[in-house]
Amino acid sequence: MYRPIILGCAALVLLACSGQKEPAEKLLLDTDATIIAASAEAAQYVPQQLADVQRQYADLKAAFDRQDYAGVVAAAPGVLGAAQTLATAAAAKKDEVLKVQNDDWTGLAAVVPDDFNAIQARIDLLSKKANKKLAAGTDLDAAKLALSDAMSLWSKAAAAFAAGNLQEAVTSARAVKAKLDPLAAALKVNLPPPPSNATPAAA
Repeated sequence: MYRPIILGCAALVLLACSGQKEPAEKLLLDTDATIIAASAEAAQYVPQQLADVQRQYADLKAAFDRQDYAGVVAAAPGVLGAAQTLATAAAAKKDEVLKVQNDDWTGLAAVVPDDFNAIQARIDLLSKKANKKLAAGTDLDAAKLALSDAMSLWSKAAAAFAAGNLQEAVTSARAVKAKLDPLAAALKVNLPPPPSNATPAAA
């Protein structure tokens, strides 16, 4: 007597689940497309946030594969919303990073040319025969080569800045400053300190 009722209820449950398959699938596709669209910049600027959303999406996909369509329909809007914030978060972080890099470049560009001039003037002074005693113990050839290398790297930094590649420009400019400071110390040239906003070059 109860068997037909039980079977009928089971059929209704299956029908309800199958009826949610299509919306669940659409939500998955929408979420996946949103993640893919934002992933390039999100990976660079908000990698942890991207990883969290990808993990949530993987959980949704696993639920779909288990045919838990109702669970997917219930949880997917939240995951989709999180995916939609990726682009905004990445853009905000990018703006923050670019501002710091721009400040770094502005500060370095204000001091590095003067550093070159000061070091070159010192080398010229020590290169004069009359200052041979003053130049004793200084390897002027090595100093000239080091200054030339730093100038070449500065040209690379300036070219990167002109091309709009701010990250490369700042990285190269920091490396230039890291070369000039010990060179100046060896030549006994007092250079102004790097700008307070500039991040020291990696060793």
